Amino acid sequence: MNRHNYVRFRFRQALVEANGFDLVAMGRPEGSGCYCFANDLLSECMLELERDYRFVVIDTEAGLEHISRGTIGKPDMLLIVSDPGARGLRTIARIREIATQPGFKQEHIHIIFNRFRHSIAPVDIGTDTPITKIPDYQQVEAADLAATPVSQIPADSPAMVAVMDLARKIVRLAYENGDK
Repeated sequence: MNRHNYVRFRFRQALVEANGFDLVAMGRPEGSGCYCFANDLLSECMLELERDYRFVVIDTEAGLEHISRGTIGKPDMLLIVSDPGARGLRTIARIREIATQPGFKQEHIHIIFNRFRHSIAPVDIGTDTPITKIPDYQQVEAADLAATPVSQIPADSPAMVAVMDLARKIVRLAYENGDK
């Protein structure tokens, strides 16, 4: 088996099948050097997943690399999650700029504010309003510190209510964009 086929095989092995969804957890590159071969293979593997699944949700590490390198392809919807601080808002603007360069439609880019308290830094991010604001909630931080799943937070907590509302909005947008 050549290296190319071996990596594709290992990608499929990393796919964990569960009830109602499957998951591929991807790490980040380690060390220095060129990752062109790995990024090309990742792009191919993502295209294969798109052929096999009705919906593919990609949760990347924070930053611009997956967008600028094209490893996530051209998604139907791009959700940019950030806190509402000045640094986060500048990152939102940069991600949007990079994403729209290869032709990604501005109207398919949505902003989510995470850990929202009371206000947003005075940084211009354009006319977009966030699709949702997930409130800062002490139980989310406690779950993170205890390494327990945030899904165990009470369903009526402000953060969980906001996340469930976000899920409904995403499904509605997917149908409006023709992803039935």
